[in-house]
Amino acid sequence: MFKKILIPTDGSALSAQAANAGVSFARSVGAEVVALYVGQPFAATIGFDGMAAAYAITDEDYEKASAEQAKKYLQAVVDRAETAGVKVSSESVTNFNVADGIVDAAGKHGCDLIFMGSHGRSGLSRLLLGSVTAKVLSLAQVAVLVYRVKEE
Repeated sequence: MFKKILIPTDGSALSAQAANAGVSFARSVGAEVVALYVGQPFAATIGFDGMAAAYAITDEDYEKASAEQAKKYLQAVVDRAETAGVKVSSESVTNFNVADGIVDAAGKHGCDLIFMGSHGRSGLSRLLLGSVTAKVLSLAQVAVLVYRVKEE
């Protein structure tokens, strides 16, 4: 049914939980996996309470740190997939809007499913924090499987 599954990760424990479930699902249906990390560009941090100015971060420092972080987060998914015997590739992209980055990557890689977690926020926290998963659901042109992660 599904042949190529996009599994986005943000490196959090909850994201790792969803990625593990996604790899297990891919194995059960004989699909391959594309692990994805979407980072935001340096320009996005400048408007975030002056973070870049406050910490004297240059765009080169930011890009280097972001690339190292992406590699670490993606490697965890790649290792899990390889251990499970699932064919895997990975990519890190940059986009001001994480949901757009996820949907664009799914199209670029020919994925027929996006497998991602949801923290299950509701009420005011959902309104204030928003939901990348909800945005992906509204934008995606392919199936989206939302895995409800369990907060420990």
